[in-house]
Parts: sequence; structure tokens; C-alpha cells
Amino acid sequence: MPMPVRFKETDFPGVLLVETGCAADDRGFFAELYSRQMWAQAGFSHEFVQDNLSLSRRGVLRGLHYQIEPHGMGKLIRALSGAVYDVGVDLRKGSPTFGKWFGCELNSATPLALWLPPGFAHGFLAIEQDTLVHYKCTEVHVPEAERALNYADPAIGIQWPFKPRIVSTKDAHAPMLDQAEYNFF
Repeated sequence: MPMPVRFKETDFPGVLLVETGCAADDRGFFAELYSRQMWAQAGFSHEFVQDNLSLSRRGVLRGLHYQIEPHGMGKLIRALSGAVYDVGVDLRKGSPTFGKWFGCELNSATPLALWLPPGFAHGFLAIEQDTLVHYKCTEVHVPEAERALNYADPAIGIQWPFKPRIVSTKDAHAPMLDQAEYNFF
């Protein structure tokens, strides 16, 4: 049985909240998380080429990560268990939301996902123990194109739900926006 998908636009051009149809009964629920045909019919034209999965303890911050062009990576992010506060920072020069951040909670209790197009730095804070996050990507990982943006940059001013407890050395020392390398338009 086809499960409808709905795309809700945000104030950030190209950033979408994705609501997946769900059939529930006394056994639990069933949801069709991705169907290329159904998503294309709903107007989504990006192709996914890689899936990633991460497991994080409460308080782990991952990000803010991105890849520069020509390897810009769009991401469809969903919490499979637990919950995250998920954030995207717009790095597209000329965008009305350049340097601003979008954040929302993704959790396993709702069929909500977040689509961040290429040109966004992405990160999340695990707000529950044993949080499992799945993200579909439009580009493969290219180490020489990988970049990071500092999650605590006061010029961006992300309001995390609480102070991260575990941050990798790479992420803790990532450059601020005014020193970061990006080439998105």
C-alpha cells in the first residue's frame, strides 16, 4: 500500500521537513520511508547515492559538516531511535538565509525527516541515550572535499538545547564562519 509523502517548506529556501505516511494498528505501525517514484511524483528530484548511520550517546555533538563543490552533499536525516536536535547552517552565498541556522528535533516517535540541500553545513546533538540517526546522501564521501564549521560560532548563534558533553577534536577546533572555506551559490 503506497504511503503518501508530504514536503513542508521552511523559511530556508530548499530546506524541507518531510512527513512520511504511516499505517498504524494494534501491532504498531508501518511506514514507507523512501520511494523514488513516489517522491518524484511529489516533486523531489534529487538522487541518493549513499546511506550513513550513526549511533550516539546523549550529549554527543556531531558537526557541523559539509563538502565543498563539486562534491556538495544533500542529506535526508531521520532519527531511527532516540532523538536529536538537528541543525543546518546555510553556506550558499547570495542566499537570503546565508549564515543563519535552522534547527528542529527529530525523534523515533514521529515519521518526520529533514532535507538539507547541498550548501548547508549539518550537525546534530543527541538528546537521548543510544540515538541512531540515518541519513541518505546525494554524494559519496570525498575526504579531500570535507569541511567543518564551528558549532559554537557566536556569529551564527545556534541555540542548542543544552551544552554538548562530547565533541570530537576536529569539530571542537573547526573554523568559525568568517574563516571557513565554502563555495556554494
